[in-house]
Amino acid sequence: MGAAVLSELATEIIIPVCAVIGIAFSLIQWLLVSRVKLTSERNASANTKKNGFGDYLIEEEDGINDHGVVAKCAEIQNAISEGATSFLFTEYQYVGVFMIAFAILIFVFLGSVEGFSTKSQPCTYDKEKTCKPALATAIFSTVSFLLGAVTSVVSGFLGMKIATYANARTTLEARKGVGKAFIVAFRSGAVMGFLLAANGLLVLYIAINLFKLYYGDDWEGLFEAITGYGLGGSSMALFGRVGGGIYTKAADVGADLVGKVERNIPEDDPRNPAVIADNVGDNVGDIAGMGSDLFGSYAESSCAALVVASISSFGVNHEFTAMLYPLLISSVGILVCLITTLFATDFFEIKAVKEIEPALKKQLIISTVLMTVGIALVTWIGVPSSFTIYDFGTQKAVKNWQLFLCVGVGLWAGLIIGFVTEYYTSNAYSPVQDVADSCRTGAATNVIFGLALGYKSVIIPIFAIAISIFVSFSFAAMYGIAVAALGMLSTIATGLAIDAYGPISDNAGGIAEMAGMSHHIRERTDALDAAGNTTAAIGKGFAIGSAALVSLALFGAFVSRAAISTVDVLTPKVFIGLLVGAMLPYWFSAMTMKSVGSAALKMVEEVRRQFNTIPGLMEGTAKPDYATCVKISTDASIKEMIPPGALVMLTPLIVGTFFGVETLAGVLAGALVSGVQIAISASNTGGAWDNAKKYIEAGASEHARTLGPKGSDPHKAAVIGDTVGDPLKDTSGPSLNILIKLMAVESLVFAPFFATHGGLLFKIF
Repeated sequence: MGAAVLSELATEIIIPVCAVIGIAFSLIQWLLVSRVKLTSERNASANTKKNGFGDYLIEEEDGINDHGVVAKCAEIQNAISEGATSFLFTEYQYVGVFMIAFAILIFVFLGSVEGFSTKSQPCTYDKEKTCKPALATAIFSTVSFLLGAVTSVVSGFLGMKIATYANARTTLEARKGVGKAFIVAFRSGAVMGFLLAANGLLVLYIAINLFKLYYGDDWEGLFEAITGYGLGGSSMALFGRVGGGIYTKAADVGADLVGKVERNIPEDDPRNPAVIADNVGDNVGDIAGMGSDLFGSYAESSCAALVVASISSFGVNHEFTAMLYPLLISSVGILVCLITTLFATDFFEIKAVKEIEPALKKQLIISTVLMTVGIALVTWIGVPSSFTIYDFGTQKAVKNWQLFLCVGVGLWAGLIIGFVTEYYTSNAYSPVQDVADSCRTGAATNVIFGLALGYKSVIIPIFAIAISIFVSFSFAAMYGIAVAALGMLSTIATGLAIDAYGPISDNAGGIAEMAGMSHHIRERTDALDAAGNTTAAIGKGFAIGSAALVSLALFGAFVSRAAISTVDVLTPKVFIGLLVGAMLPYWFSAMTMKSVGSAALKMVEEVRRQFNTIPGLMEGTAKPDYATCVKISTDASIKEMIPPGALVMLTPLIVGTFFGVETLAGVLAGALVSGVQIAISASNTGGAWDNAKKYIEAGASEHARTLGPKGSDPHKAAVIGDTVGDPLKDTSGPSLNILIKLMAVESLVFAPFFATHGGLLFKIF
């Protein structure tokens, strides 16, 4: 069989060191961003002029009082930051109550498997050995659930704070040129990306080592308890994504429909009462929600790989280095992403608008190429030349080069999904330009073209996912699929940096408009934002693709843990589960979209009321009541996020308890197959509508100019399409990938209970 080249001691050192390097790098990026001062004091930065950070910011331009402009930027940033912080604290209070209640539920359900016995029990996969009692699994699963939940919440909150810290700084740097603004926005995104990747890795590593003190040689029990970490991460992500998505889209739809369509005023015009709520929403939905979402994916894929490995030769022979192979991949990923980030911020400088999108695309390509080399190195030194993997009751022999191919196929499938997403959502290509062109005949044709584009955009990503599954399963069974998901997420720091860059640029444009800065500053921030829109869609593509692989790996671990030998779709128990599971994403989407609709309805009524009743608001002589709009979004999102969240969290518990593990297996399979398709389609449709609107507004080509300018009938049709697409791309679509992951990881955590006490209805009848 051979042994890993890398010693156990070296593994113990490498993983935490890489995590600490990631945290240190994020702090350095934050310090560089903080050197852009939000102050009008002349002595603030008069001495140094390196990399544009010491350049004197307060220049007279277009006759505007620049000291006033900077003060205004600082004031707007504070309003956005306070609104976002206030919302998240309110959301976390509700989520905290749920977290404690669900932690108690985990303890009670898992503890009752052996009647809360403290005696050791025979191991699930080797009856001759004894393992720790079920009560220990209950306690440690509860602890790891709380650890995952807290890490997810902290990840989202820190990301939001960094984004709101950077948005006005990006606006001010846009006055020196698009390159300076790009660097600030990208560095701020990198702070979030590296903090999240490093924190997730470090907390998981520490948890494993602490749990090992109690579990000792019982690695089966140890890594089963660790699965709670993924459950905690994803359950918080669900509420963050749904709550944040409802918040941001209620404000966005309200601001667009009344401001742009009815009143014909620009986006982010300070006269629009919903404009602060809209900018707050970008941070709580696209930043905090996305951060928690990708952290959940990372935690779950790591947990799935660890659970499967613990009952294979790695776990049986106690090969610690090989066992922590998933964490070694993530460690190398941090180093690779660190080098990749320097290409965007230090090695090359952006001088023109047209260079922005290629620079972001290069980040994906460079990180993927470097990561391929990194995976080869880790696999060679961290995994024995041959080993066995548990494959539904048998042990399958695997070579280390086959494992490398499993991770590599996931990594490159992620890149393919990213580029296909870009093709369908960027206004540089024909699909979005066709959608923009369809606006000539009104909103109806725009909606038809957009829906067709979304459905078509599903084809290649699904083939990429299918090929990844086939290759990875053929080589290394369910472990292969789990590490393929990790491969897709191995460059998570770069992916998140690119993703967070978008909302930061969007906010920067809003601040420029509200502060009354000149039109060419707004053109620069719009160019940053348009590129960010596409990269946000790419980020969602990664999240959905990795969710498909993660949930399949978790599904495999659940089937093994629940002792199901085969899942036969022709049996009524499984088939009814399959049908219900396939329906759940539609039910969930209906709930989230209706929530956005009802919240937006209240917002539209409030914005109209203010325009009609506040004298001088349209003339710009009176200030709108921003606080009321912020409160409407906050109240609506907190109230509306509970039913969709309950649907996802309660379904596995109800199905597993009353109908048993076979029906639950059908539900998980149905939700996975149906959810991935809807998620990709919804995300890309919304992204295409958004960029079709921006294509008309920018008027960069002859074709675009024939459709514009702002306020023309084609532009109004494009705004309606964008408004319809908003809840699709920022609420329902991204939340669906959490639905399929969360149900799978929850089923895995509760598998011992379902296997012992589940199927009550079938037992009665």
